Amino acid sequence: MINKRQFLAGAAAVTVLPALSTRLSAQEAPKEIRIGFQKSGVLLIAKAQEVLEKRFANIGASVKWVEFTFGPPLLEALNTGNIDYGAVGDSPPVFAQAARANLLYVAALPGRGDTQAIVVAKDSSIRSLEELKGKKVAIAKASSAHNLTIAALESVGLKFTDIQAQYLPPADAAAAFLRGSVDAWTIWDPFYALAELKQGARPLPIRPEVASQNPFFLANREFTNKHPGIVSAINDELNRATIWARSNREQAAELFSQASGVELAAQQRTVQRTEFVFSPITEEIATQQQAVADRFHKLGLIPKAINIRDIVWVWKPSA
Repeated sequence: MINKRQFLAGAAAVTVLPALSTRLSAQEAPKEIRIGFQKSGVLLIAKAQEVLEKRFANIGASVKWVEFTFGPPLLEALNTGNIDYGAVGDSPPVFAQAARANLLYVAALPGRGDTQAIVVAKDSSIRSLEELKGKKVAIAKASSAHNLTIAALESVGLKFTDIQAQYLPPADAAAAFLRGSVDAWTIWDPFYALAELKQGARPLPIRPEVASQNPFFLANREFTNKHPGIVSAINDELNRATIWARSNREQAAELFSQASGVELAAQQRTVQRTEFVFSPITEEIATQQQAVADRFHKLGLIPKAINIRDIVWVWKPSA
């Protein structure tokens, strides 16, 4: 196991921390920048390597890290201004925008969706998505797992109403899955990896084009409008942290394990199936996210149609 000093040294070796440009002055900077994070993802790297603390030290801004168990509560904090920036899956922003939340899409992590699955117990007789009809499926409501469940069912001709959705946050869903009180569980890493390693959970086959999902980075709208240079600088550092993780997967797994308390084997599995690509909101990503919004509206899960491009903020990565 490598220690924190080695992690910080590794970050310094691959990251040149430029002085903040003239667009970001001490007069513009807030006294504190509040980042919402979960126990996975590139934000854990940034937190452990203290890249944001270093980036903003010369303008006197401190960084406060606020942990959340899943996306919807994080976006509620973002909406109310209790945090300034955070990362979630694809579904929470759709529900937040439909509720007129005060936020903006500022970047994305386009991916194949390998870090999320619908799992069943190792001895379950269920072998296909079609066999979920009438079954109890644990889902975190308004999360990326919610969208994956709907999309996967539709891909085999089933409706969301064909299952018995059990809306449970990850910890409660894990307990229900262990007890056998649900037949399946739609979940993301590292919970997914833990279920595989601890319980022998088995993912059901899902077509790659259905499983593909994009996690997002969002920021409070007012904060972004007032401090666009801060948001750009955060994105630049997270982009560098993502590049570091892609080239140092074993170290990234150890970092995730140390930072989250999740066992190393689970984090190694998580890291190996993560793509680690940090991106602005491209037209392709916006189109994919619009399809998510349209799916929820069609099912009546959000009250009105929304245009996700209304809350997309254009980030231009630094050279």
